[in-house]
Amino acid sequence: MYLARVQNRIIYFAFILLALLLVVCNTPTKQAVETPAYKNLHDTVDYVGMQTCRSCHQNIYETYIHTGMGKSFDHATMSKSAARFDQHAIVYDPNSDFYYKPFWQDSILYIKEFRMENGDTIHSRTERISYVIGSGQHTNSHLINENGYVTQAPITFYTQDEKWDMAPGFEGGTNSRFSRIIATECMTCHNHLPNHVAGSENKYAAVPRGIECERCHGPGEVHVREKLAGNIIDTAQYIDYSIVNPVNLPVELEIDICQRCHLQGTAVLNEGKDFFDFRPGMKLNKVMNVFLPRYTNSHDKFIMASQADRMRLSKCFTVGKMSCTSCHNPHHSIEATTTDTYNNACKNCHSKTERELCSAPKAERIAKQDNCVDCHMPKSGSIDIPHVRITDHAIGVPVAEPEKNDIARFIGLECLTNENPSDLDMARGYIALYEKFVPEEQMLDSAGYYLSKSDANISDKLRTLVHYHFTRENYTDIVAYTKNTMPNDVSDAWTAYRIGEAFSKLGEIDKALIFYEKAVELRPLNLDFNNKLGTTYLQKQNIANAREIFEFILSENKKQAVAWNNLGYIFLLEGKTKQANTHFDEALALDPDYELAMMNKVGYFLTKNDLSNAEKWLNRILKKFPENEKASEMLRRLKAM
Repeated sequence: MYLARVQNRIIYFAFILLALLLVVCNTPTKQAVETPAYKNLHDTVDYVGMQTCRSCHQNIYETYIHTGMGKSFDHATMSKSAARFDQHAIVYDPNSDFYYKPFWQDSILYIKEFRMENGDTIHSRTERISYVIGSGQHTNSHLINENGYVTQAPITFYTQDEKWDMAPGFEGGTNSRFSRIIATECMTCHNHLPNHVAGSENKYAAVPRGIECERCHGPGEVHVREKLAGNIIDTAQYIDYSIVNPVNLPVELEIDICQRCHLQGTAVLNEGKDFFDFRPGMKLNKVMNVFLPRYTNSHDKFIMASQADRMRLSKCFTVGKMSCTSCHNPHHSIEATTTDTYNNACKNCHSKTERELCSAPKAERIAKQDNCVDCHMPKSGSIDIPHVRITDHAIGVPVAEPEKNDIARFIGLECLTNENPSDLDMARGYIALYEKFVPEEQMLDSAGYYLSKSDANISDKLRTLVHYHFTRENYTDIVAYTKNTMPNDVSDAWTAYRIGEAFSKLGEIDKALIFYEKAVELRPLNLDFNNKLGTTYLQKQNIANAREIFEFILSENKKQAVAWNNLGYIFLLEGKTKQANTHFDEALALDPDYELAMMNKVGYFLTKNDLSNAEKWLNRILKKFPENEKASEMLRRLKAM
């Protein structure tokens, strides 16, 4: 809407703003005030989109779209993909016994999952890839869009080693195949601000094609309106408070913009906040806190997106108060930035004679071509993503290779966004760490310790108490804490679901049902909550409601094996065996190791008095699940007949 008007009236102001592109250590800082001065911080200010920004800032746009942020996310096209598709483009996961093959067909990217037995293909599933995530500097991962529900495919192309392998988090027996949801935490770091469908975990009405200008500058509605009205600020002398220029922020607030995504750790949202709430110029801890576990070898083992944390460990930061833009121009690609640019940033602060500037032997300096970064920011592997080499942003004097600890000792959890986190914050951090990254009992012990210390009132910490006891499977404690709680007293869907689960585990199905209903009311498009509600209706023999739930799930996303199986079971109860068998087959086509669907196939063949096929399915179940006592007993009885 703004495009033509902006082009006609203020195109020349782009030249004024170009002067703000690159900042180094000795750039004078303009007078800045606290965040409320920025007019675009209020949540009523709207985003205008990168194409509107482009109308005045074409030169910036042309370089920015080639940066890692500009190329972070896009449709799966041949031009976007950095991957190789040759005879080696097959990945085998020995833990799940699945092969994966990526391939193009009619300019559409697919990933095929298959299983072999005695030279024959006994399972095959092919999924269309909708998006490629990652700039290609380190990786290309692959996302599936099923009616707006976005999930991750199980293989990734690692560009530095030019090889396909299991995606990060899918290796070592953790292959969730095509079902890992891409929730807003992930999507809002790897992409701009998608149109998330309320009430869902991972459904999006629209998805942008990369990180846009307003992720770092804040929403531009006020800025555009003021410029169209002729309200022009001489930014060489004054700060334009209609939009955030990170350069003008205090260092901590500037870094908060970067570490919103470049401080990978355990992010815990504050009560009532979501990942869309942060805006440039705010303190990050007003929306979330980010925690990192510290170990005795944390100095030489770190995760990939840890640039902000590593920089904070540097003397350059603690003494010199450098920021990310001291060395990086976010509008220019790292690949297009020369080594001299970074070295000059070092020399800009370390302004000594050449001899005093570097104490390394001359031969070593010649070998390194006087490259400061090579010595002081060496390349390193990442402990969370295989096959990548990253620059360590903990700038320091080179030291001998540190002695490796055979077993790294856990020191504690550190909150990196708040120097004085509350006991309740620490409890939430430990619970999240346990669930997301470190499923060790001591994490829950620490969560319990901080919960016991917290002086927050029971209503403020009920959500965390329920979460903590749910994680420890202390269902009786959840029931005790919530004995006077009614579903309408609960405003968080996950809390309602966990209370429902507690009642269900204790056999109180009626009470479980009303909390499951509340969870679905709060998150109507959480398909797992719906499945749980439908299953509970089945337990209550409320077939009509159960059928409605499962049909709704499949109308939303046909790749839900549980819903296919449960709907098939309803057909089996009704004697509609043909429909039942079709639904069981649909479930098993999605998940050939779905134990309950396999057992339902046995039930189907028994209703047909087809004992031979029933026995075949029982043998198949026991081959995959030898501990299935029910299948063992059924097979014993069949053989005795």
